[in-house]
Amino acid sequence: MTVYAIAVLCVVALAVGQILFKVSAAALSASSSLFSPKAATALVAAMCLYGITSVAWVWILQKVELGRVYPLMALAFVLVPIGSHLVFGERFQAQYFIGVALIMLGIIIAVRA
Repeated sequence: MTVYAIAVLCVVALAVGQILFKVSAAALSASSSLFSPKAATALVAAMCLYGITSVAWVWILQKVELGRVYPLMALAFVLVPIGSHLVFGERFQAQYFIGVALIMLGIIIAVRA
């Protein structure tokens, strides 16, 4: 597996972490207690995922220049709204698709530079 593939996996993991943070927030709002099983489980899972991803990111940065791999982080701006749509039923505006296309174009240009 290449370093870039692992970097993409890191971005996916961070996006999943964001969804888990939202699950925790929704559970907290419903129960008014951070210690409710759903809120606590989602929060701890998100934090563990962020911790593992941070260690993996440090490993990636040992192999690749930050300026070459960091543009991949912009994929989170695409993945998190897609995840929020799938998990929470959040809606997209038409401008979202234009923005996604521009982000993807920017990522391609930046990574190939």
